[in-house]
Amino acid sequence: MESVALVAPVTALEFAGDVLLAGTGPEVAAFRLSGGGPAAAAGRRSVLREASVQGLRAEPGPAGGGAVVRVAAFGGRWLAVLAVRGGGPGGGARLAACGGGAARELGARVWEARWAAGGRLALALGGGAVALYEWRGGGRWLRRASCGGAGALRCAALAGTGWARLALAAGTAAGAVVVWRAAAAAAPRRRLLGHRGAVLALCYAAPRGLLASASEDRSVRLWAVGELGGGDGDGDGSCLLVCYGHGARVAAVALRGPCPVSAGEDGACLEWGGGGGVRRARRGHRGALRALALRPAGGCLATGGDDGGVRLWRPRRAAPDAAPAAAALGAPGRPRAVLLAGTGRVLALGEAGGLAAYEAAAGRWAPVLPPAAGGPRGVLAAAPLPGGAEALCALAGGDGRLLLFALGRPGAVAGLRLFEGAVRGLGWAPCPGQPPGATTALLASGPDGEMLWLDVTHRPGQAPWVRLMGRYLLPPCKQRWHTCAAFLPQGGLLVCGDRRGSLLLFPCSSSPGWAVESAGIADGSTSPVGEDTGSGSEPFCLSHKGALPLEAPLSMLFGLHGKMGVTSVTCYGGYIYSTGRDGCFHQLRLQGQQLEVLRKHRPCKGLQWIEELRFTPDGDLLVLGFHADNFVVWSSRTGENLHCIPCGGGHRSWSYCSNASAEAFAFVKCGDVMLYHCEAEPCEQQVLLESLHGREITCVRRLGVVEVPGHATLNIFVTGSEDTTACILALSKRSRVAMPLTRLSDHISSVRALALASPAGPGDEGFGDEGLCTLLFSAGGRAQIECYRLLCAGDPASESAVACQVIHVASHRLDKHWERKKNRHKLVKMDPETRYMSLSVVPGTSSEQLPAPWKFLAAACSDGSVRVFGLLEAARKLVLVAESFHHQRCVLKVEAFLHTWAGERRHLLCSAATDGSVAFWDITSPITDATDALHQAEGEIQPLALGTPLLTIMAHSCGVNSLHIRETPEGQYLVASGSDDGSIHICLLEVALGRGEAMAGTCLRVLERVARPCAHAAHVTGIRVLRPDLLLSASVDQRLTLWRRGPGGLDALSTTFFHVPDLAELDCWEVAEAGGELRYYCVLCGQGLEMLHGIAPPEPPLPGAPQ
Repeated sequence: MESVALVAPVTALEFAGDVLLAGTGPEVAAFRLSGGGPAAAAGRRSVLREASVQGLRAEPGPAGGGAVVRVAAFGGRWLAVLAVRGGGPGGGARLAACGGGAARELGARVWEARWAAGGRLALALGGGAVALYEWRGGGRWLRRASCGGAGALRCAALAGTGWARLALAAGTAAGAVVVWRAAAAAAPRRRLLGHRGAVLALCYAAPRGLLASASEDRSVRLWAVGELGGGDGDGDGSCLLVCYGHGARVAAVALRGPCPVSAGEDGACLEWGGGGGVRRARRGHRGALRALALRPAGGCLATGGDDGGVRLWRPRRAAPDAAPAAAALGAPGRPRAVLLAGTGRVLALGEAGGLAAYEAAAGRWAPVLPPAAGGPRGVLAAAPLPGGAEALCALAGGDGRLLLFALGRPGAVAGLRLFEGAVRGLGWAPCPGQPPGATTALLASGPDGEMLWLDVTHRPGQAPWVRLMGRYLLPPCKQRWHTCAAFLPQGGLLVCGDRRGSLLLFPCSSSPGWAVESAGIADGSTSPVGEDTGSGSEPFCLSHKGALPLEAPLSMLFGLHGKMGVTSVTCYGGYIYSTGRDGCFHQLRLQGQQLEVLRKHRPCKGLQWIEELRFTPDGDLLVLGFHADNFVVWSSRTGENLHCIPCGGGHRSWSYCSNASAEAFAFVKCGDVMLYHCEAEPCEQQVLLESLHGREITCVRRLGVVEVPGHATLNIFVTGSEDTTACILALSKRSRVAMPLTRLSDHISSVRALALASPAGPGDEGFGDEGLCTLLFSAGGRAQIECYRLLCAGDPASESAVACQVIHVASHRLDKHWERKKNRHKLVKMDPETRYMSLSVVPGTSSEQLPAPWKFLAAACSDGSVRVFGLLEAARKLVLVAESFHHQRCVLKVEAFLHTWAGERRHLLCSAATDGSVAFWDITSPITDATDALHQAEGEIQPLALGTPLLTIMAHSCGVNSLHIRETPEGQYLVASGSDDGSIHICLLEVALGRGEAMAGTCLRVLERVARPCAHAAHVTGIRVLRPDLLLSASVDQRLTLWRRGPGGLDALSTTFFHVPDLAELDCWEVAEAGGELRYYCVLCGQGLEMLHGIAPPEPPLPGAPQ
């Protein structure tokens, strides 16, 4: 089989002129940096055979403008030399092999390579050897010396260009840095001691005579060593700097001038100052960092790691060590609330009701309204007017009065009396059907849950014109006022959030019959505020509110965001997004006149309060909220905080504003107004390769393919990982790059198992548009199962060319449902640490055969049980319906299959455990009984017993790590399994059905058993029966073997080395090519993801057929 696409950890990075090279597995990917625009992918080439690229070293010299740069790539015992040609303006980089084209196996591990005089390579080899190698032609050793007293090496750095001055610095497992000269390698020249753990990376800067070392003790050290290949008097080997700041092992280090830059397994890239403190921290990767590179010209920095991502960091104009600081503005009086009207203007509302404005350009405060205008307990809101220099302000007081005025002309005020009591909530919303700035909607909440909709129109030089549009009644609760609102683009509907955390949908109509317009409400007086102007108009608003009906909600999601309140409602891309103080945001859609929750997102770990979502034109999603006592602006694309401002927390009054040129954050602290202001800068970080998962991928399933006009065929996969997320991604054979479409982050522990139910495509019932539609089940630690409805369709306008919609259907956790059980004192309490090891959807349980449209799911559990769950998608219920503890030990795999014969159907289940046993169950009766019980009990039942297995086979001597069942054309079943001991077992089963009505008549007979001990050198973690005569197996030994099943047993047809360490699972499918040729595809997951394909071998001739 042949590799089609590979996603692997990035283990090496190097700048070669205007090209950035990244080593990912055995491949080298190139990114073009020239052209003045953002970096772009330029090519990919497989370089090494059976090893990952651990280092890339470009030959020094002038490069750029299409010049050819030679690059040495090494990893394991392999070495290859590439020729990299920059593309120049508008062109892409090209990668070509040098020196015969093939990688060479050198017989010893290559720790480091350096270009020497004459275009040769100096190599640091395993065992403490240093050599000069001529790579051209057939390759030959020129000089070689063994360095004594080395110990176990973990990294190396070379200095010098000729053999006489060639020096080797090596980091050892004991924590020492040892230096040799190649010409006198019998004994070390110098030992640098100080690290308390193995030294994992070294970087030597010859012009400054500095050596930086990184260790697994989480420290970085800087040594003064002078010229490594010079005389004995150069450099005293003293430690100049000790840097602690990483939370895990430090995997890579580089030198920028006299200061080190390091990358660690905590996912942080830290730039250190001269005093040993962190000068700048760069974060964004989803996992550990493995590679780091600095570009000499331009100051760019590149990072790569276990998540398979590559990121380019460009320098910022601001001083790196300038921490975000807010300046005290010296507000008059004691401020109650603060509001930004643009990035250069701050409004402060005093405790007594006075309003003052601070102009950042002038640096002083100016009064806007006297204290008598607003009164105590005031509420302030502002909406920008076209042009951005002016704002429309609303000020409501504790007596129910409302003042409306333009900030540039506060004397022209429209005064209204809205309520008998205090105004609780006040906020602006863009008016539907109106151009921006023409008319703005203002929503005000008062006593007893009444909310008013006012249309406010700005009139230059006059008081704003006001029109009362609607009245709404909020549901009863303790904190009964609205906090945010938005008009839906569909028209006629208003969605708002309240302080109780509920989301409400109201009807709204702007027809004349539903609106009241009066000159008394729109007071055009321009008299100064403070005189008794407009007092005659204020009672008019109160008396005429009754002309409009009090609307009740059409739809309500009570307590959607908990008890802390909804903070914002946004409409984008046909969906509704709500945020709250619970640290989550929800994605919703409108179904008829009802709000339906699609997904719940928790975008960033530790973000307790989300205030707002902002969708940028380049497709990024910015999340505004609070992390502890810091205000943060978090980028979903880059996974980093764009701003982190210490402010004391979100409970105080604060305001944030940004535009194309500047960003500002104001807050009240210690009785004063604080202002943080900075100029807007382009994003420092550019994602060159998207991150997949930060930790090992534990499971993978293929959804299908999506055809997009103008694009290559895209395979859609779902992956689950130890990083507690599942990812839906598109993989293209042409680009060989995986593009994440969306991430599912509902799990609180690792995702260990995935299952798909009834994948559907174009033409299937219930699916009208082109694309894929399926139910996805994910399960893992903490006994948690999540269910989603996935819809994937082509979208040529998007970057990934695929649009993916996710609907969260249901979830289940054993510990959550324990307290609801009746008579639970008679049962054994379920362990909350139970892990689901495997999932399988029970086929054939459709609504045609059962009274209700329930789907059933079988799960293998670490507590020794086999459990069956029922899903009613319409009611969004996932219920435990049956279980058995027959195995009495961890159940590793489960597989369900359907047997039909002469109109009869049997739902059969196969389970495998850590003792090597494989059990077969007939679960037809439990499923039928559970369906009846669920229908009568309306979705809540006590779990039924699965009974005893029909048959148990001791297939292996230890745990069964892979299992697959395939039906043969004769109606029999091939059951293939792989074990921890590297063995493969196959049995052929026949199902015999009883003639009576009793379900106990089902009988299984073993017709044939085949075992292949030591089929692999390690655990067999993936196995698939492709045909009755063809079997595919994969193991942790990184070998994919195709087997022929014959009368004499299993015969190996081919073995392929794949590049995914710690293999966890595989999935297979077949594709009929255009010429009628049948190809088998498989995807493997572990420390990475790889897709391979191969041509199906011809089927053997039937016995007695003519040859």
